[in-house]
Amino acid sequence: MAGSLNKVLLIGRLGADPEIKQMVNGKNVARLSIATSQSWKDKNTGEKKEKTEWHRIVVFNEGLVNVVQQYLKKGSQIYVEGQLTTRKWKDEQSGQDKFSTEIVIQGYNSSLTMLGGGNSGGGISNDNSQISNNSDEISQISNDMDDEIPF
Repeated sequence: MAGSLNKVLLIGRLGADPEIKQMVNGKNVARLSIATSQSWKDKNTGEKKEKTEWHRIVVFNEGLVNVVQQYLKKGSQIYVEGQLTTRKWKDEQSGQDKFSTEIVIQGYNSSLTMLGGGNSGGGISNDNSQISNNSDEISQISNDMDDEIPF
């Protein structure tokens, strides 16, 4: 194999409002939890089935963190491009090693785009350190989907 690629592309809805934390170096980081769903019809029963996967997203780029904090909320639909990262940490109570797998949005070739159905959403990208908006106003997503998100 000549090289390797670590790239994740997801479209999903936020299951909760974004969590903004301050790191030790004073910079902010955003943590998101988004759901992706797959539905199909059971061949034996004809019943509609659905499976939802939850993904942890971590945004380190300060410009994107500000946009996430200002415009995203539970139920917002987003498109993300990032890298899959697994980190190891120690549980303070049990002392056991724990692992978290996350999609990291940081540096080049990462992006976060707000999707808004029929409205034009704002696109924010880390490509070449540029931040761009597709429209003057960034559309906010209605909360119609709140009932379909399991938490």
